[in-house]
Amino acid sequence: MADKKLFTSESVTEGHPDKLCDQVSDGVLDAVLAQDPMARVACETCTTTGVVMVMGEMTTTANISVEEIVRETVKKIGYDGSGESFDYKTCAVLTALHGQSPDIAMGVDSAMENREGGKDQYDLIGAGDQGMMFGYACRETKELMPAPITFAHELTRKLAEVRKNGKVPFILPDGKSQVSVVYDENGNPERFDNIVISTQHLDAASLEQVREAVIEEVIYQAVPKRMITADTKIYVNPTGRFVIGGPQGDSGLTGRKIIVDTYGGYARHGGGAFSGKDPTKVDRTGAYYSRYIAKNLVAAGLADKCELQLAYAIGVAQPVSVLVDTFGTGKLSDIQLADIVRKHFDMRPAAMIEELELRKPVYQQVAAYGHMGRPDLDLAWERTVKAEVLKQYL
Repeated sequence: MADKKLFTSESVTEGHPDKLCDQVSDGVLDAVLAQDPMARVACETCTTTGVVMVMGEMTTTANISVEEIVRETVKKIGYDGSGESFDYKTCAVLTALHGQSPDIAMGVDSAMENREGGKDQYDLIGAGDQGMMFGYACRETKELMPAPITFAHELTRKLAEVRKNGKVPFILPDGKSQVSVVYDENGNPERFDNIVISTQHLDAASLEQVREAVIEEVIYQAVPKRMITADTKIYVNPTGRFVIGGPQGDSGLTGRKIIVDTYGGYARHGGGAFSGKDPTKVDRTGAYYSRYIAKNLVAAGLADKCELQLAYAIGVAQPVSVLVDTFGTGKLSDIQLADIVRKHFDMRPAAMIEELELRKPVYQQVAAYGHMGRPDLDLAWERTVKAEVLKQYL
């Protein structure tokens, strides 16, 4: 019988400098898409003490104020100058945006298939870049997500909640969680080996106050108590002090938390970031759609675990490869499941964009606490609308 295993995932709060940047980038994207759904956007953000800089490519008819979006986003996160913190009112906002490269636009505007006499409207748009994307689903949680990242997100969401509702008034926006889950011999989540939370706080709050509040109001409220045992180790602010936080304490950059955004390291990642990219960028759309496929296969009962890889060539609509891996849990072979995927899922960018409603301004809401497995949001790529059709193959 196999030994028990331990797996760890982390999450960060919306006030983490990298996540601040993700939310600004997606805030800009949402504002543009609200006016111009066909816009091309590749927007990156960086931040450090007293500064937010927005840079990248944008081709659009929309008229937006990047500075207003930055300040409103930073304000909503909670950086209002409290304590040793950032301040939305006084931070400098720099912009460096220009149009999309015509060489890239050419391949996106007219896919290779369209230039060669494509059959339908979905051959019009080519992939906005080359690359590979992964999607994953499993039966460990009701969201069909790995348990460690699910519980890590629950902790950071609760950390933000008790800060915003005033239940723990001395907590500030920057923070992290980390969860190590012990799996039993059958591969099921059994208990927490350790839970780590680091949260920014007011200077006036003692370490004892912070630790007591986090344990009682965050940990015990956010995750299943049955998984906290006498052997579970809990660490709260293990350095002993976390007063200077956010961009005041560390620089931030869009796309630097791609593992937090997806499966917490439990599944593979193609390496492409999501935030700030319009849906012609398959880094984003392909990752969402591969999650959609994997989740529907698992929801249909065709596998207990499923990882799906897509790969694209720039300017080409059809993926250059499709791979299904069910880790031995599939009811059919992985090759058979890949054939089923090709039959029931259209993986061309234009088709994915339409099916998942990706021209809508829905992105800033997923720029913190995960793009996948969000029970608090109605996301098209999280729906299991094809599961019933797929059950015919059982």
